[in-house]
Amino acid sequence: MGFVALVVLAVGLSMDAFALAIGIGLAARTPSWKRALVVGAYFGGFQALMPLIGYFVARLFAAQITRYDHWIAFALLGFIGAKMIWESFHDDDDEAAPAASLGPATMVPLAIAESIDALAAGVSFAFLSVNVLGAVVLIGVITFGFAVVGVRLGGVLGNRFKAHAELVGGIVLILLGVNIVLEHLGVISF
Repeated sequence: MGFVALVVLAVGLSMDAFALAIGIGLAARTPSWKRALVVGAYFGGFQALMPLIGYFVARLFAAQITRYDHWIAFALLGFIGAKMIWESFHDDDDEAAPAASLGPATMVPLAIAESIDALAAGVSFAFLSVNVLGAVVLIGVITFGFAVVGVRLGGVLGNRFKAHAELVGGIVLILLGVNIVLEHLGVISF
C-alpha cells in the first residue's frame, strides 16, 4: 500500500472522529481550543493505537491466511465503509450530542467506539506491504487534525455536516478496498 493510499485510508478512518467531534463542539456551544486539542488527542491517540493492536493480532495468524489476504482487506474495508454509509443515513442522537465532559470516563469510551473501525484496518495491514509504524502515526495525526477542526466547526455547522462526513468516509474506505484487490490482481498500482 503506497503513501497516497495510506493518506486516503487515514482520511476515511478519521471521518467518524470528525463527525463525532462536530457533535462534541455542538454540545459545548462555544468550543475552546483546549477542548478541541483534548478531543483531538483522545481520538488521534486511539485511532493510532487500534490499528497497531489489529496488526499484531493478525500477524499471529498471517501465515495461515496470506493466500486470501487481499480479499480479507477488501472485506474489512468494505464492511467498515458500508457501516459508515449506513450510519450516515441513520441519525444516532447519542452520538450527535455527546456529554460535554472531557474526563476519561467520557472520552475513553467515545474514543474506543470511534476507533473500532481502525482495529479492522490494522488487521488488513498484516496482509499488505505497509510500514505499520508510519501508517499508525499518519492515521493518528490526520485524525487528530480532523477532530480538532470538527470540534471547532461543531458550533458553526451543527449536525447537518455529520452525515455527509460519514458518507464520504464510507465511500472512500470501500474504494480503498477495491483498490487493494485491483492492486493485488495487477490491474492498477495506487
